Amino acid sequence: MLSTAEFQQMIQEGLCLLDGATGSNLRLAGMPKGVSTELWVLENPEPLVSLQRAYAQAGSRIIYAPTFQAQPIALKAHGMDHHTERINASLAALSRSAAPDCLIAGDLTTLAAYCDSWDPENFDLLVENYRRQIRGLLDGGVDLLVGETLLYPQEAEAIFTAAELEGAGASMYTFTMQADGSLFSGAPVGPILRELEKAGAAAVGFNCVAADEMTPALVSRLRRELKGPLICKPNAGNPVINAQGIAEYPMEAEEFSRILLQCRENGAQLLGGCCGTTPDFLAAIHRALSA
Repeated sequence: MLSTAEFQQMIQEGLCLLDGATGSNLRLAGMPKGVSTELWVLENPEPLVSLQRAYAQAGSRIIYAPTFQAQPIALKAHGMDHHTERINASLAALSRSAAPDCLIAGDLTTLAAYCDSWDPENFDLLVENYRRQIRGLLDGGVDLLVGETLLYPQEAEAIFTAAELEGAGASMYTFTMQADGSLFSGAPVGPILRELEKAGAAAVGFNCVAADEMTPALVSRLRRELKGPLICKPNAGNPVINAQGIAEYPMEAEEFSRILLQCRENGAQLLGGCCGTTPDFLAAIHRALSA
């Protein structure tokens, strides 16, 4: 696993492209609504492998393993919590097989759907869930960790603590937030990201924020508050739910890449896409950066 210093050195040498969406693309590939993405991927690996291979071909150099909700507390609903470590290891290895020349990031997320993750009394519960997940990700050979779509600072703190206890290396953290740079709780995110930087986070920033004309301004605002690598991984606009119950995103690849190029110019070092983005979006970003 990479150390924080090793990972940041790679960024300085030009590493910049993350991947795009996983869940919205798997839905389009036939994944039913309401299933565990992680368990569905293990039973139906080819759509995930094809997607991640396409991201690598488009220019992505950091691929997120499909372990977004592979914590014991989430897997328990499917009777699979006792297989947490194996599931995470298997999914990490699957991503490695799909994109052998890319860095593989073990993906962890908010547990707000399963407990009051903002409540200090639940901190030990968060840490134990993330520890088991990280243990499996390390067994699967990930290069780094990423906590994404986080809602509360306690979640990032718990992931950071769990990573330290498991002896993990580089870890990144991104929150979903409002266009003014505040969490949906109203708390300003700048001080939270600064504390994560001081604690040793390899990179921090945001994801699952609708890309629009305000996104470069958000990058500028965060850039003034932060010293280290900044992550920008927005959605392809605001979704509309179609008659089949599937979210459709309005933004086209070229418009998205234009916004992300502005974000790059405003100080974001790590660029990618979240909900609604595809390998075509990453290819467009790669072309824009290479022009």
